[in-house]
Amino acid sequence: MDTLIKSFELIVDPQTLGVMVLAAIFGLFVGAIPGLTATMATALLIPFTFFMDPVPAIAAIVTTVATAIFAGDIPGALLRIPGTPASAAYCDEAYAMTKKGLGERALGIALVTSVIGGLTGSIVLSLSAPMLAEFAIQFSSFEYFWLACLGLSCAVIISTGSTLKGFVSLFIGLFIATIGIDGTAGHPRFTFGSVELMGGVSFIPAMIGMFAISEVLRYVASNRVVTQVPQRSGGSVFKGLGPILKKYKFNIARGSTIGAVVGILPGAGADIAAWISYAISKQRSKEPEKFGTGNPEGLVDAGAANNASLAGAWVPAIVFGIPGDSITAIVIGVLYMKGMNPGPMVFIERPELIYSVFLAFFLANLALLPLGFGAIKLSRYILRIPRQVLMPIILVFCMVGAFAINNSVFGITVMLVLGVLAYLMEENGFPVAPAILGIVLGNMVEDNFMASMIKADGDPLGFFSRPIAATLGIITILLWLAPLVAMLLRWRTRRMNGGASS
Repeated sequence: MDTLIKSFELIVDPQTLGVMVLAAIFGLFVGAIPGLTATMATALLIPFTFFMDPVPAIAAIVTTVATAIFAGDIPGALLRIPGTPASAAYCDEAYAMTKKGLGERALGIALVTSVIGGLTGSIVLSLSAPMLAEFAIQFSSFEYFWLACLGLSCAVIISTGSTLKGFVSLFIGLFIATIGIDGTAGHPRFTFGSVELMGGVSFIPAMIGMFAISEVLRYVASNRVVTQVPQRSGGSVFKGLGPILKKYKFNIARGSTIGAVVGILPGAGADIAAWISYAISKQRSKEPEKFGTGNPEGLVDAGAANNASLAGAWVPAIVFGIPGDSITAIVIGVLYMKGMNPGPMVFIERPELIYSVFLAFFLANLALLPLGFGAIKLSRYILRIPRQVLMPIILVFCMVGAFAINNSVFGITVMLVLGVLAYLMEENGFPVAPAILGIVLGNMVEDNFMASMIKADGDPLGFFSRPIAATLGIITILLWLAPLVAMLLRWRTRRMNGGASS
């Protein structure tokens, strides 16, 4: 109890609270700009943490990330350009609501579910960290392979239109992920002698190009005639929100749980949590045909999942020093710098600092509600900016974001090339989302497949040799077989109907 009281005194210190407010504003600003991700916001914040005490430094990072992840929903809903990768899964859904005049309602749903998901993840982090981290640390390359395959399968499930075109898009993303040095053999692949390509295709310029640049190209190609988005985005942010949250309360709980669990798994992160949660929401929905047309159900699931995963990712980072995502990889360096060496002993040596981190998550998510509301009300003015003014501004921000990854013009080149590719894909009915996830998970699939094959001496049954791996493998294979079974059932039904009519 004394430890909790001391932790509470540390977190409610005026200096700490002031830093958290400034960090929240910074996170909302960065997250709302396409291309400037939550990871980039964390990286930009690190130099300032050098001059802070441990608790304000960690609290600033926690607050920045929580607000940036939500802020990524704002350009996604208003402009169909996700501000962060975690917003990409349900970007089309939110944009469809905006075109119906329900943009502020979509953002209100995203805000409230983000807060609920964030608080759920905070509870999971503070109460179950050692137990859950012990489960996640048991994962080997076999489990990670099946987890990545499950994520790729979800990309095809959530894609609209033809399943075949979804698979083609997925394989395009997997091909892009193979560019660079082969991690096993050390041999360059598809680099064509380019030194820059040997490092592979960075995900951030790819994401910026395939979402933002393709939207700019679509605007230019349409002779500046774009879909008119209503100037008023649906009145009050919270109007009509109560019945929606009541109707989908189970979805909120499910999305929050999925987000927390996926976040704990090292290498997963908020974007994968959102993809999986959205896919499960569509698969389990009583009205799956409404997905993609502005259905709040998908927003509720994914909005809760992405923020819940943020706290979950800190579980392996704090307890075992294993980053749960790219953000906690940066955080681990800050923890070492502040004398909070990650590992089980930190709970014994400096418990007040660890519990201060837990409290920071609760405060950051509670602060997100009023600050996010203010950000939504200000965002309505984006709709009033003429597109001929807005698109060049977006292009400049995208170029800055792509350049800032490696301080190289090559990032801008990748962004432009993949932007053209995404534009051509969408014009021909190929969804972009599976390609994006293929780029993200491609290396994870390949690296863990090769490591597993080496461990199993080339025996494919090795992928089912562990209980968790076998469970994940069976679920994934059943998911793969589901479209084939559905196709056979449709063919049988048509055949029977044809025989009956003759």
